[in-house]
Amino acid sequence: MKITWLGHSCFKLESQGYTIILDPYEDGYVPGLAPVRETADAVFCSHEHNDHNARTVVTLKNSDVPSPFAIMEIHTWHDEVQGAKRGANGIRIFDDGTYRVAHLGDLGCELEPEQLEQLKNLDAVMIPVGGFFTIDAAQAKKLVDQIQPRVTIPMHYRSENFGYDVLGTLEDFTALCDCVVEYPGNSIELNEEMLQQTAVLKIR
Repeated sequence: MKITWLGHSCFKLESQGYTIILDPYEDGYVPGLAPVRETADAVFCSHEHNDHNARTVVTLKNSDVPSPFAIMEIHTWHDEVQGAKRGANGIRIFDDGTYRVAHLGDLGCELEPEQLEQLKNLDAVMIPVGGFFTIDAAQAKKLVDQIQPRVTIPMHYRSENFGYDVLGTLEDFTALCDCVVEYPGNSIELNEEMLQQTAVLKIR
């Protein structure tokens, strides 16, 4: 399975000729990021905020390629007060029969024990680390320690060049992590030999 970071919380998943876009953002809505223009078989959005729900920027294919993905959804909250501030958030787990990955959306709350169990044995997790709107770096590290994915991909943070000013930085999170691997591009291909790591992908 190939995972490509398109910026903010937007990712592309590719497996067996099938492509999914996750959480595309509206044009100009995330400072410093180029518009999303992708072609895919399906689009999934974790919640209905404009930096996550721009389905119209993705062109859907008219192909007969069957989806290899089994998809599980976990209902969570965008904040620590059961959605009173920012509403609901959806976690999705994608399983293509070989690899199992999760996109946590704008997770802003602690998870229940049964939800943590559902997130164990992941090959990869895409997790927000910037705080303010979501869990912060320390909360993200605590969650990663609880579910122990093979690959952790941080998202929803700021740098000098992009992101919302109120968010924390990537370094706030990676400073807490043991094995940080910086990739030269914005994609990673999962394989059986891949060791447990925090994978830092570069913006396109």
